[in-house]
Amino acid sequence: MDNAVTTPVQNTNPHFNETQWLQALFLLAEAQGWLQHLQEALIWQLPVKRRKKLLRQGWYLSAKALAHILERHYCTVPPHPLAGGQVPPEDGDTQVPLAGRFTIPIPQIVACIKEAGTQQPIAVPRSRHLQRVWDAGMPVGYDPAGNTVTTITVISSTSGEIITAFPGTMQPQHEQDL
Repeated sequence: MDNAVTTPVQNTNPHFNETQWLQALFLLAEAQGWLQHLQEALIWQLPVKRRKKLLRQGWYLSAKALAHILERHYCTVPPHPLAGGQVPPEDGDTQVPLAGRFTIPIPQIVACIKEAGTQQPIAVPRSRHLQRVWDAGMPVGYDPAGNTVTTITVISSTSGEIITAFPGTMQPQHEQDL
């Protein structure tokens, strides 16, 4: 039986500079920690009860996810040109938005996302993601067809990182987009 420890093979890439690479790694790690701290401080500013539940490992709302949710699904935030969203229909306009839109204030959206975390997760068909549907008991927005809805669907990774949230329930044609 050979118990010898093998020596790792040296990187033969002539363009690899280990010292610079380590400096970049530590810089990114420090920046990521700093950004994480800023993100948590931003969530703490929201007037939502028990907002700490949004920062747990099993149910985590990042600034990136919240920005996506508001950009794509909040009535007063115009969609970014690269996001592919459409603005809600104006009076007399027959255009229907591609995504449902929240009509409640941001703190209520975040509170609904937090409450949805108490629901049992259900697998999203043809995806590794999970969905949780929560009924707020009051109108929260409208679905892509323009119907007023009281439910919110939150899509998360299996580790609990929130990916998106929208009013209503997932439509079969949207399930394939995840």
